[in-house]
Formats: sequence, C-alpha cells, structure tokens
Amino acid sequence: QVQLVESGGGSVQAGGSLRLSCAVSGRTFSSYAWAWFRQAPGKEREFVSTISWNGGITNYADSVKGRFTISRDNAKNTMFLQMSSLKPEDTAVYYCARRVAYGSSRYDRVEGYDYWGQGTQVTVSS
Repeated sequence: QVQLVESGGGSVQAGGSLRLSCAVSGRTFSSYAWAWFRQAPGKEREFVSTISWNGGITNYADSVKGRFTISRDNAKNTMFLQMSSLKPEDTAVYYCARRVAYGSSRYDRVEGYDYWGQGTQVTVSS
C-alpha cells in the first residue's frame, strides 16, 4: 500500500514563502510521476504542478508559474513544492498525488491520479 504524507503548510503573510513536502512510503516512488493539487473552501480541487519520474519534465498551472517550484528526491522518496511570493488566493489545502501509470487522463485532471495524501493547510493573509 502506498501512503503519502504532506507537511510544511502553515500561515504566512502575502509575499512570504513556504516549502511543502510529500513523503511517500513504499518502493515505487521513483517509477512514477507525482503532482500537487490544491482545494480552497467551496471550490473544486485544482491542479498546481506535476513532475516526471526523473524530474526532467515539470508543468505548472498558469496561476503559480514563476512563483512555485516542484522538485523531487528519489533517494528520499520525497517530493517538494517551494512556494514564493504567496498571495491570499493561494490559500487552500494542498495535496500530493501519484500519477496513474499509462493513464489516459491529462496531467492536470484529478482523474489521472490514484493515490492521495491527507493534505496540508496553507493560509496566506493580506
């Protein structure tokens, strides 16, 4: 069974930074692409960023491009999301997720992921 545990969330003022981590149990971490999604109160879960199995390919939502950086450490079974220049609209619960192997769904769709963490809260005040 694959388990994902997010950490690093918290409360910051606008313009601040946070670094989220997603620790993954099991031996399959390095074989998969992984992603970050977020969900604000009353809104649907939305794509934030994804990273390929070796970190060579990354994608970002337009809303975070240039401010967030995704990375991974396969030796430590951990994925990261460095968030800078945070805005109040970044306030949400952030989730990490594992991409379905050989799936047909787009990388920015929730349906394209099979394992999810419990989420970590990020609150940005103005």
